[in-house]
Amino acid sequence: MRRFRISAYMTSLLLAASFALTGAATANASEQAAPTGYVALGDSYSSGVGAGAYDSSSGDCKRTSRAYPALWAAAHSPSTFNFTACSGARTGDVLANQMSPLGSGTGLVSISVGGNDAGFSDVMTTCVLQSEATCLARINTARTYVSNTLPGLLDNVYSTISAKAPAAHVVVVGYPRFYKIGGSCVVGLSDTVRSAINSAADLLNDVTAKRAADHGFSFGNVTSRFTGHEICSGDAWLHSVNWLNIGESYHPTAAGHSGGYLPVFTSAA
Repeated sequence: MRRFRISAYMTSLLLAASFALTGAATANASEQAAPTGYVALGDSYSSGVGAGAYDSSSGDCKRTSRAYPALWAAAHSPSTFNFTACSGARTGDVLANQMSPLGSGTGLVSISVGGNDAGFSDVMTTCVLQSEATCLARINTARTYVSNTLPGLLDNVYSTISAKAPAAHVVVVGYPRFYKIGGSCVVGLSDTVRSAINSAADLLNDVTAKRAADHGFSFGNVTSRFTGHEICSGDAWLHSVNWLNIGESYHPTAAGHSGGYLPVFTSAA
């Protein structure tokens, strides 16, 4: 009987050791398999239009190492970095052309999208070239789109990200206000128009932040970081109208990415 009890005791010890080792191995395997890749999706505010030094291989997407996704990746060395953001991208373009790098190994995703869907480029062109009344009407059309149509488009994009990269922490990044009201600009758009444009940007951020929150995503609001660095501030981190390079108009400069977007994204990530 005593020999049986000793044998049973030894068997229990061996089983406990086996379970402990198995558990440690499982934990180590889980730790090694933790998703740590970073995928940067979105439009020109993520690709880096306005920051210069564009990667020629990115073509019309105009991606640059000066954009906040590349700056963050250089500072944090993710296991993989896939930079698919592209100038001019709408929600449909993100779905069709940018999602392929997402997967089980994706631990972090950033995205800015919605401004092109709402036609903000056309809004700015209209406001610069046409009458104040026409400009304000175009802004109101964009506001209606942002309130009524854009939420469903964002839901589709965000749901697809979650499905393709279920373990990822997703940071949705917003847009800055363009103008300092009562600032140093003495020509150009009236303060009435500038205020209306800023208000539309706030609405776009509010709608985007709500959709992001409903999907369990973080939202990076850059408005406060750009305060004091808007167009007409005297120390702008945004390009005003650039007739020699119209595509860079109303986009962040390199300083806007490093001083504005990067700290907000780093905090949210």
